[in-house]
Amino acid sequence: MDIFSTVLMISALLCSLVAGFVLAFAIVVMPGIKGFKDRDYLQAFKAMDAVIQNNQPVFMVVWVGSILAIVISAFLGIPQLTGSTQMLLIIATAIYLLGVQLPTMTINIPLNNQLQKQDLDAMSAAQLQEARQNFEARWIRWNTTRTVFATLTSVLLIFLIFSL
Repeated sequence: MDIFSTVLMISALLCSLVAGFVLAFAIVVMPGIKGFKDRDYLQAFKAMDAVIQNNQPVFMVVWVGSILAIVISAFLGIPQLTGSTQMLLIIATAIYLLGVQLPTMTINIPLNNQLQKQDLDAMSAAQLQEARQNFEARWIRWNTTRTVFATLTSVLLIFLIFSL
């Protein structure tokens, strides 16, 4: 097995783990806390996000590793591959970077950071309700988008592996 094939397999694994992570938030975590009162909902999300923001090592290896692995796969594979396999790699890389990582950096993380700055204990019921309204629907919508694109990336990378 050459270096490209190895990095491509690592990409498929790490991107699939990211897909599973965002999927878990989409189908378990967010629906699980949906029924909480506003303060409890926001506090629960803040607590989960704090684990990630404190650079949880396994999460960081998977998340950052997925980005590095798919970029390195593209760098190594584009000159080696031709035709449909080359196009598949380009599409998978673009989908992952634009459909998963771009919304993460421009929407989900800023929403998380904004929530982290809020002193929930000092907020009135109306302020808590507003904070939740400003956070919940937008965060869920973009996490759903990330989930779809991360899953599609995994499917494309696995298909590419079997095409080689």
